[in-house]
Amino acid sequence: MNLKERLKAGQSILGTMVTVFDNPEIAKILKVCGFDFFIVDCEHGNFDYSDVAKLFTVAREAGIPPMVRIPEVKREVVLKYMEMGSKGILLPNTETVEQARALVAYSKYYPMGNRGVSLLRSHTGFEKIDSATEYMKKANDENVLMVQIESPVAVERIDDLLAVEGIDAAFVGPNDLSQSMGIMGQTENPRFIEAIDRVIASAKKRNKFSGIHMMSVDALEPWIQKGMTLNFWANDVIMMMNAAKAGLAELKK
Repeated sequence: MNLKERLKAGQSILGTMVTVFDNPEIAKILKVCGFDFFIVDCEHGNFDYSDVAKLFTVAREAGIPPMVRIPEVKREVVLKYMEMGSKGILLPNTETVEQARALVAYSKYYPMGNRGVSLLRSHTGFEKIDSATEYMKKANDENVLMVQIESPVAVERIDDLLAVEGIDAAFVGPNDLSQSMGIMGQTENPRFIEAIDRVIASAKKRNKFSGIHMMSVDALEPWIQKGMTLNFWANDVIMMMNAAKAGLAELKK
């Protein structure tokens, strides 16, 4: 099953974020580690298009779905990552229905959107497509579109954002959300918990999905238990540094 099918079947999927390491082999490494997918951070990260294309080439051959957090919702940006073979797009700081609709328009083929058509590309594996119509419908069905909830405004509008056809999930950015609430990093604050609970409830009501990005197992597990099924744990830098620090602490005792 693809990621969307697994989510619809009630499964919980777990990815991580690639923030710094642009060696394409990291895609294979994450697959071997057991991640269900990964997302390249092109909002805060300094990856250029060619970096991402190389990562995605290895991901395709390794059999791990890649996604991208884009810097902004522009046609060129969305189209290029989709053409590289991105299986999902995360739109940061989504606050308006117009942003969500633009994401759908740029990433989905007709009739859901108006994605440009070029089929002899990385996203098809350069394979011959017998039926363009069937391929485009399949792509529309499989690709995962996420709006990132990072402000009280977004929480207030969560029902409207998730009502947009083509948007699959609401994904919480805990740092920006807590910062914009005036409680930076206080993920156990009742106000923060209430906001996330509202996101979860809205997603469930619409048969859509929700998720969050947490750096530790202990911080992520409660949200999985509450029904968040599309989650990120840690990132490339955190995992390397945590393992290095733990090993060095033992060796230097």
